[in-house]
Amino acid sequence: MEQHRSHNPNPSHQNPSAYKREREDNGRNHCENKHSRPNRPQNQSGPSRGQNPHSSLSLSTRRELYERDFPVYKQPVEVGCFSLDSERRFFNDGRQMRYYVEPDRSPNFNLRDGYKDRFIKRDDSVKEKLDHMLRWILANRSKLSARGTTASSCDLDIDFVTWRGHLTKLLTAPYETREGWQLAVTRFRGTLYISEVETEAARRDQENRTERHEEMMYWGYKFEQYTCADTDHGRPDPGGVLNTNEAFCTVVQTRLADHRLLFSGEVDCRDKDPNAPAAPACYIELKTSAEICTPKQRSNFHRFKLLKWWAQSFLPGVPRVVAGFRDEEGVVVAVETFPISKISHLIKNEHNCWKPTVCMNFCSDFLSFVKHIATEDNPSVVYLLSWEPRRDVTFSVHRDSPYCFLPHWFVEEMTSSQPSHQS
Repeated sequence: MEQHRSHNPNPSHQNPSAYKREREDNGRNHCENKHSRPNRPQNQSGPSRGQNPHSSLSLSTRRELYERDFPVYKQPVEVGCFSLDSERRFFNDGRQMRYYVEPDRSPNFNLRDGYKDRFIKRDDSVKEKLDHMLRWILANRSKLSARGTTASSCDLDIDFVTWRGHLTKLLTAPYETREGWQLAVTRFRGTLYISEVETEAARRDQENRTERHEEMMYWGYKFEQYTCADTDHGRPDPGGVLNTNEAFCTVVQTRLADHRLLFSGEVDCRDKDPNAPAAPACYIELKTSAEICTPKQRSNFHRFKLLKWWAQSFLPGVPRVVAGFRDEEGVVVAVETFPISKISHLIKNEHNCWKPTVCMNFCSDFLSFVKHIATEDNPSVVYLLSWEPRRDVTFSVHRDSPYCFLPHWFVEEMTSSQPSHQS
């Protein structure tokens, strides 16, 4: 959401080797301490009486600990997709895919249009956890079964299953100063599942949102409606009803250091050019942002917004963000494309700015930390990892608690001997 793109006849990011070059550029441009040791879980004071001994372990988010060589991050491969319809029902196909239609550079889109009378908003109070991703796994188990095994064919050849948004929060944690998070982890049949838990602060923020804030959240979806068509030869329909229940999600497989990842993320649209590269390199992320009028605003844009845009798109291999810059009245006055491979160069002149290598190394070390602490293979055991800005990541262990998030239908189906073929 909240992006835009102008046509580049020969974008470098469509070259499969661009990912490797991005990694190398990030390593060269952003690594200042190439010989620092990987950050390890550290023992604090001994555990208090009655606690699990592991509760004394923590993980630092101090940036300087992660300024070392950029870790290996394998080119993400799309292994599937799924769609959610207007009633949030799951379909194991791409029926909700949309196609990008390039707007004028100064389109004057009115993002407030339809907010009062043509908007069906998804119910934020319904916590879906990993359920849609789990349905996709059950429908596609044959793609994920461990290689070379027969007796344990139901085991996945994956270390971590999660949403892209959860990984994005990990990438940005060393630079986040306002919002903490909680992530629930369960080890089941050798795979670690990570699902977000709403913090009390986030719940309060949601309850106390102003009408202006609610409307500005709508603006990002409205920009998508102005720039996306339902078919590759269609036109956008900004006069239609906007329903935020609908979604198209990619499922990608990749590896960060020695962590095999399977995650899903919502995709706004794809390039309609029939000669566009295969997914995920044909996908486009759409964003909106306030127009930039001063050097201070530009610096803040580089330091804060571009960090989240980069993290969100770099993870699944989405090569570009298209951003609609809007005025205070919600009118898009300019549209600009940001190739993900160029963002690290955009920020390099910002003093004390974020570094991609720090983001990726922290994420890698966090996943190592999770492997180290989440040892019991049991769907009813949850390791709850908690973090607040400028603090260490800590964890607690919960058995048969409200934090459990793997549903019975998933556990039972995965424990059965034969993969199912859901549609």
